[in-house]
Amino acid sequence: MIENTSPVLIIEGCAIATVDAGNTEYRAGHVIATHGVIRAVGPGPAPREAKLAPSGGGPAPRVIDGSGCLLTPGLVNTHHHLYQWIFRGLAQDSTLFDWLTHLYPRWARIDEEAVYAAAQAGLGWLALTGCTTSSDHHYLFPRGRGDLLGTTIIAARGIGLRFDPTRGSMDRGASAGGLPPDEVVEDLDAILEASQDAIGRYHDPRPGSLTRIALAPCSPFSASSELMIRTAELARDTGVRLHTHLAETADEEEFCTAQHGCTPAEYAESLGWLGPDVWLAHCVHLSDAAVKRFAATGTGVSHCPSSNARLGSGHAPVKALIDAGAPVGLGVDGPASQEAGMLVEELRSALYVSRLRAGAPDPDSALDARAALRLGTIGGARLLGRADEIGSLEPGKCADLALWRLDGLPHADIADPVAALVFGSPPPLKLLTVHGRPVVEDAQLLTADTAQLARAARYASDRMRAAG
Repeated sequence: MIENTSPVLIIEGCAIATVDAGNTEYRAGHVIATHGVIRAVGPGPAPREAKLAPSGGGPAPRVIDGSGCLLTPGLVNTHHHLYQWIFRGLAQDSTLFDWLTHLYPRWARIDEEAVYAAAQAGLGWLALTGCTTSSDHHYLFPRGRGDLLGTTIIAARGIGLRFDPTRGSMDRGASAGGLPPDEVVEDLDAILEASQDAIGRYHDPRPGSLTRIALAPCSPFSASSELMIRTAELARDTGVRLHTHLAETADEEEFCTAQHGCTPAEYAESLGWLGPDVWLAHCVHLSDAAVKRFAATGTGVSHCPSSNARLGSGHAPVKALIDAGAPVGLGVDGPASQEAGMLVEELRSALYVSRLRAGAPDPDSALDARAALRLGTIGGARLLGRADEIGSLEPGKCADLALWRLDGLPHADIADPVAALVFGSPPPLKLLTVHGRPVVEDAQLLTADTAQLARAARYASDRMRAAG
């Protein structure tokens, strides 16, 4: 657990969007956190006695004036590919399958040093733009290139974010009818052994833990049916969650129909891949029946609107999923298909895409600003199985806090602070905390030198290009 330098943190004088079950908001309110846990949330200033130094000695509470700011839960990123940070700007006009074909040979060159540089840069930028928890779907493990999963975990610990990485996998190369080249896939038994090892080494199931592992075969066109089935068995035997890409493109639907005689959603269900311990990335091409099945089984969806738009994949039926009762969160997706790399922009993208799909800004058929904020906070927490710990500002939850400055030129005259955050340009952060520990303050990353992160990422990118 990360500890704050002072055991008590008080933020007051700010607008607050708690994102609790009732969407409680305060025009000017306070939050009190002790030892990284929220103890009180309410209107007006914090009680005077809460600001006093302990009578028995010890450090006084840290009190932050949040005037001109909006306090929200830290954002929760439910789908990412951190290694792709150093492969940005390539295949700019490709659809998914062409994009993958172009990039797989380049990704085959990654090694521990490159992945560490990419992960630090990507996580540092996520922190600077309001994210306190991130997942990562790492599924590429070229032989002899070091501990690529472990190095992302080390990077996350250095930056200070809560991190739920997945041990991804691919065992279906081109020679077996899959999309990836054979040199980037692994043997089934090796995958299962590595997955078991990752759970044993890194998974921390304790409440409020900083690291949890999930298992994540890559996709229906890169993972065999046996890998999907046996991974699900291993995950359920060990109590970890399951994740994969699904129904991202029309090409994938055609692939599944030709290979398996059914849609991607039907294929996932046939393998035991629907359930409350499963969250699926993209889900752009879902039938009405699939939406109902996801809701009935509690299967989660990570919506990645900017990546889907960049690759021309389409727009997911997010409002229909929410209305049906399915858990839905947001994902940045890989920086090579969404170069901005910030979850806060996905709030606005999700809202816009929903309204484009509906054909109108109608709250009965499309998202509004508060629904978008819910997707990026408590919605993501639900997908990761952390809704009791993070995702809303409520007593007993972890003090993962984002304090956004809305008193500058881009936002000061927007009367509704939640609209300013969602509709407006990404605001700077006055403060970002993970379990009460400051990670960003006054728009500066406290845990790493951003100039050094940029230099390391550029060096890694140049080195990967020079490799061939």
